[in-house]
Amino acid sequence: MALTMLRGPDRATLYDPPMDDAADRAERSARELARRSGTERHDVLVVLGTGLARTAELLGAGDDGLPLDTLPFFPPFSVDGHVALGWSVPLAGRQVLLYGGRCHLYEGHAPRDVVHPLRTAMAAGCTTVVLTAAAGGLRSDLGNGSVLVVEDHLNLTGCSPLDGPVFVDMTGAYDPGLQALALAAPDPARAAVARRPGVYAQVRGPQLETPAEIRMLGTLGADVVGMSMALETVAARQAGARVLGLAVVTNPAATHEAALDVAGIGAVGAAAAPAVAAIVRHVVGSSS
Repeated sequence: MALTMLRGPDRATLYDPPMDDAADRAERSARELARRSGTERHDVLVVLGTGLARTAELLGAGDDGLPLDTLPFFPPFSVDGHVALGWSVPLAGRQVLLYGGRCHLYEGHAPRDVVHPLRTAMAAGCTTVVLTAAAGGLRSDLGNGSVLVVEDHLNLTGCSPLDGPVFVDMTGAYDPGLQALALAAPDPARAAVARRPGVYAQVRGPQLETPAEIRMLGTLGADVVGMSMALETVAARQAGARVLGLAVVTNPAATHEAALDVAGIGAVGAAAAPAVAAIVRHVVGSSS
């Protein structure tokens, strides 16, 4: 079943070795995940962005996380604010797989390696994915610590996690029903969540954007900008999963007025962990 989800509705053939290989690797990682976590199947994946690892604790994770970078084919997580640990947590009658961080294109990984942890979760049974990420805010109502519910994205990385003629429909990539639940989450989320959803632009990084690039992104329709999420969403939609995107605004987008506080991004993300946990708890408890 998981192989079918990853390969798409048509039977895989010898002409599709890259995607076959991605599915096989995900299956192998999922089997090892099940063995080491003691949980045969998961329902929901939550990926925690920069500074948000404490969200796992707030959702019931203990100190004994599974080292993700010891699972087969998992790339190393080398960025500050990302914890290479995973937890299997029961929540509202569902089994949630929590990742304390992610890897990125700018770390030198290929797109298929960046999304391998997500594909492993799909192979482990997850049909709902919550992607969180730190982001720079372009919209005037998005102050530091606010959480934007993502309704669409711009993939400006110049690459895709898909290989070969794999044509995935990205219409409604971010599930409207999950968006509605996130927008209705109670406090402490209510005060942090922006009332209007928005568009997340993924750039490659690692350099932050210039003021001119920010003006361009605004013209293209972006409300926030970051260096993750879009590629993972493509891979999740290929597998048929429902996706919720949550962008935590950790800094204002670049202007000519002031330098950005790059060092403070993780701290702003950490402060938003209670709001993110409340959203996840509400969404998981209210969705089927």
